[in-house]
Amino acid sequence: MGGKILGWLDRGTEHIEEFLVGGTILFLAGLLILHVLGRQLFGVGIPGQVELTRLSMVIITFAGIGYGVRKARHISMSAFYDQLTGTPRKAVLVSISLLTGALMFYLAWHAFGYVEGTYRRGRTSSALSIPLWIPYAVAPIGLAMAGIQYWLTAIRNLTTPGIYRSFQDKEQYDEVPEDSV
Repeated sequence: MGGKILGWLDRGTEHIEEFLVGGTILFLAGLLILHVLGRQLFGVGIPGQVELTRLSMVIITFAGIGYGVRKARHISMSAFYDQLTGTPRKAVLVSISLLTGALMFYLAWHAFGYVEGTYRRGRTSSALSIPLWIPYAVAPIGLAMAGIQYWLTAIRNLTTPGIYRSFQDKEQYDEVPEDSV
């Protein structure tokens, strides 16, 4: 039962991340293609293109954090970790996952405060008057989803044999012996 809920949570966040990242990349590609074609064919581009590009990059960055953790493609400093084997290696991975997840939730809380302040002040973008809280809202969402992914990784490692770099991805290094894990 618990495994089904965790799997559902994992898949649910994956769909949100893929929609946000994929949709924004497609939007950005279409925007830039239309802008270049407009400039070349008609001598005029899309008004606010630079602003939309910048806002899209904010969305891609923060929505992509959780996706990077899910696929175990995040930055890691592993000199110490790589020297370990078995249970100590797994314990370090669980500790890192729990602490990093807590940090992501802490940052999400502060990002939410920033978005809320931006909303209260009624801040808008300069060229298109887009309410800035809308694209910035992806920051706390992305950070929270990264926190969820780190904690799912910790739970997976605490409840199953083997070492998992993320909820879905089992560690595949040939040089890592799995004795006593």
